[in-house]
Amino acid sequence: MLVSAGCDVIVSDDGLQHYALARDCEVVVIDGDRRFGNGWLLPAGPLREAPGRLKVADAIVVNGGRPLLKDALGMRLEAKNAVALKGGAVQPLTALAGHSIHAIAGIGNPERFFNMLRSRGIEVIGRPLADHARLTQSDIEFDDDKPVLMTEKDAVKCEAFAGERHWYVPVTATFELGESHRLLKIILDKMVNRDG
Repeated sequence: MLVSAGCDVIVSDDGLQHYALARDCEVVVIDGDRRFGNGWLLPAGPLREAPGRLKVADAIVVNGGRPLLKDALGMRLEAKNAVALKGGAVQPLTALAGHSIHAIAGIGNPERFFNMLRSRGIEVIGRPLADHARLTQSDIEFDDDKPVLMTEKDAVKCEAFAGERHWYVPVTATFELGESHRLLKIILDKMVNRDG
């Protein structure tokens, strides 16, 4: 459908395991904190692919921390603001420094989100949820009036029932020392080879 609409580039998140999906370039992202965990595949461990799969990837990006793998690119997620689910008001995370908040994260590594907030001086009461959790109103309600911060990924699941104290924290990927240019070159070279 996308190709018939004129699209010539499709980016697929978590597409590495979809072997029937044709691809020109594979970028593997590794959690820089947990790395390969216990070395086991889901559901026994955190891996979606065996580490041997890295040998055929076009690029390896390590999210958080300096990559220890040869030729891997270093990336980190940065956040500056919180955005209200109702009304879209924006406030800097620095405004929450010294305050206690609830934080919700239904991502692969919820502690990364909680620690990012803590690094801004925010006192976090964390509620980790399963990756891709289906959130309900009870998941984001608490018996106090503290603000509730969540990932942008989780926020889209809560828009219909969020209240005034619910905020999401958008993040931006930042690469080390111009490594975004290296990644872009890898991707563009693969696209040229596809078209050429």
